[in-house]
Amino acid sequence: MLYWLTGLSDGGDIFNLFRYITFRAGGAFFTALLFGFIFGRPLINLLRRRQGRGQPIREDGPQSHILEKAGTPTMGGALILGAILVSTLLWARVDNPFVWLVLFVTVSFGLIGFSDDYQKVSRNSAAGVSGRLRFGVELVIAGIAAWWAAAYHPAGLAYHLSVPVLKDVLINLGILFIPFAMIVIAGAANAVNLTDGLDGLAIMPSMIAAGALGVIAYAVGRIDFSEYLGVQYVPGTGELLVFVAGLIGGGLGFLWYNAPPAAVFMGDTGSLALGGALGAIAVATKHEIVLAIIGGLFVVEALSVIIQVLYYKKTGKRVFLMAPIHHHFEQLGWKEPQIVIRFWIISLILALIGLATLKVR
Repeated sequence: MLYWLTGLSDGGDIFNLFRYITFRAGGAFFTALLFGFIFGRPLINLLRRRQGRGQPIREDGPQSHILEKAGTPTMGGALILGAILVSTLLWARVDNPFVWLVLFVTVSFGLIGFSDDYQKVSRNSAAGVSGRLRFGVELVIAGIAAWWAAAYHPAGLAYHLSVPVLKDVLINLGILFIPFAMIVIAGAANAVNLTDGLDGLAIMPSMIAAGALGVIAYAVGRIDFSEYLGVQYVPGTGELLVFVAGLIGGGLGFLWYNAPPAAVFMGDTGSLALGGALGAIAVATKHEIVLAIIGGLFVVEALSVIIQVLYYKKTGKRVFLMAPIHHHFEQLGWKEPQIVIRFWIISLILALIGLATLKVR
């Protein structure tokens, strides 16, 4: 909304700053960060009073979690969602369809996660909403988002898949783009959800991946940058940098309380929302394949679960000591902070590799 202050500018005053996406992104970051610091503790206190026993801990997980994490409240992702909403609506251009697309996916997936968290807490059970029902609703939302993105992509890009590294290579998926984009968005959401098993493990890689996607969104949203880098120009996506800045600021505000030992878990409320946001940004910017590189940690976490389940059903044996793979390392004797920090490092490396695809053409 603050963008409209540019109407008061004569071109040489402070109001002119609001024309610049980078300035408004900085404002969104600090707004979201401040939101997290102001409302973090009151929200945690409220969740503790309402939830009593906190998030139910899965009995089939590491036994140490039953003792160490019992009583910790969940739904802390509401803090991140609030920070993102306030900062984005305040600093982004509200006439931009891609901003609303990503907000739609983020909030919708957050509400799905909230319903799941509420079921778990109210029933005092690790089982929440039916997996099939949850995934079905996710696909419906992702389908709407995929159609929405295709409707606002330039004619030469709509329903096409961009191939990284190979300059000007586009694969025309036709109507198959819709189910493909649905899988990207819903898959990203559930991959982040599976990663959210240790204090701080999901939030920092989500911020790192979002930061990389924000740079990509800004680059492909500027015709001069896209021509120089040899990537497809998608008008309007640069505004997503403001959303990403709000996500990072809100994430840091949440991490302040989620650093080991966590005072609150983000729950599915946060993890599904963050993952959905990453998938939606990738679809909007035509960088779906690059998302698999930038978010490679999430891909590995999801694959470890799929491999474990399929192999166990076929042979009755396990590939990993426990899945997702971060629990495998716990069973090997790695300490929780050791796993978390090393996974952060891996996420940063993968994000840099993903960003390198902008230049390697």
